[in-house]
Amino acid sequence: MTAEATEFLTAGLRPHECRSCGTFVLVKKNSLAHTSIQWTTDASRSCPVFAAHVAAGRHPALLDTCEKLADSIAGAVADGSLAVADESRNGVVCGG
Repeated sequence: MTAEATEFLTAGLRPHECRSCGTFVLVKKNSLAHTSIQWTTDASRSCPVFAAHVAAGRHPALLDTCEKLADSIAGAVADGSLAVADESRNGVVCGG
């Protein structure tokens, strides 16, 4: 992976605690439509939604994300506690 790709994927990650279950992840909002999530724990053990998916015999990789986590992140953007990077890539940060 190039240095630019690594920077794009990891720069700006911020800790976020899911408002539903308390699981901590690292999040970066590149735009309103694009969210990067980096799990800091095994999602199938720390997230009840992923755990239920696994308990039902499904592979966790087949679950795109936890909708409760997505709602939590959207709430953080809406209340201003998580910034969205400006799509113009000029470094300006805008509110949700």
